[in-house]
Amino acid sequence: MSTFSLSALRHWLPKRPRDGHKGDFGHVLVVAGSRGMTGAAVLAARGALRSGAGLVTLAVPGSQQPVVAGHLVEGMTLPLPESSSGFVRADAVAALMAAHEKRRFTALAVGPGLGSGPETGRAVLGILSSLKLPAVLDADALNLLALHPRGEVKTLVAGRGAPVVYTPHPGEMARLLRRKVDAVNADRSAAAQDFIEELGGVCLLKGRHTVIAGEGRLWVNPTGNPGLAKGGTGDALTGLIAGLWAQRVAASSGDPDSGFEAACLGAYLHGYAADEAVRKFTDRCLLASDVLDALPAAFRKLGA
Repeated sequence: MSTFSLSALRHWLPKRPRDGHKGDFGHVLVVAGSRGMTGAAVLAARGALRSGAGLVTLAVPGSQQPVVAGHLVEGMTLPLPESSSGFVRADAVAALMAAHEKRRFTALAVGPGLGSGPETGRAVLGILSSLKLPAVLDADALNLLALHPRGEVKTLVAGRGAPVVYTPHPGEMARLLRRKVDAVNADRSAAAQDFIEELGGVCLLKGRHTVIAGEGRLWVNPTGNPGLAKGGTGDALTGLIAGLWAQRVAASSGDPDSGFEAACLGAYLHGYAADEAVRKFTDRCLLASDVLDALPAAFRKLGA
């Protein structure tokens, strides 16, 4: 298990040259949201923006674009084909590929608020196989993967040519591993390691003392509090990790498969921001948006 070190986190933090411009700091594509679940999409996109990413595009079902655009004035939005129920359709992949040709995305975040119907499942599989970008998978993206045969998922992930960070909570992890939640919580580190042995990549298992497991590496996050046990906080974390990762890739600092460092940074900053915000709001009243607003204090802790 890796020993916690602020100096390591500072080293992993993407640099920001004084003469840099927005194109130097990566472009995050967030694919999220559905009818009635636009909040998850907005929080993920705001997490990416707060990370320091130069550009963020939030792709949502077409009817929901005006909704999210009103809450995301600093980001761009992209309408996707949708079903009559307001969920992303499989042909959304073509729209995303066309957008990638024009906007050249750096990293991808998929899952918050997407829904878990079969049509959306086909869209997620298509996105992962077509967009060869470092990807953070959360929420419904994980639930959709859990519905598919393990061999198919393993082949897809291994063949996509780009790394993946998975960010399950214990319930999602239990579905992915085909175990009981109690078994996951009984040995969280072992569960995270078992997961990456099966699928590769990096696994960030959320919860008290979030565990981040990568090939040959394991780290337990020391920050955070019970106020994070509330809807939306995980969505914000997804965007934060994707944004940090995009900056690392854009700066070419380290190899493109720096997902472990981005995940550790995201978990630490997210938890530290919650620890700062809880002093004002209490762990009962803390909201995901409060955590995002407190992120500057967390970055200052790392000297940023």
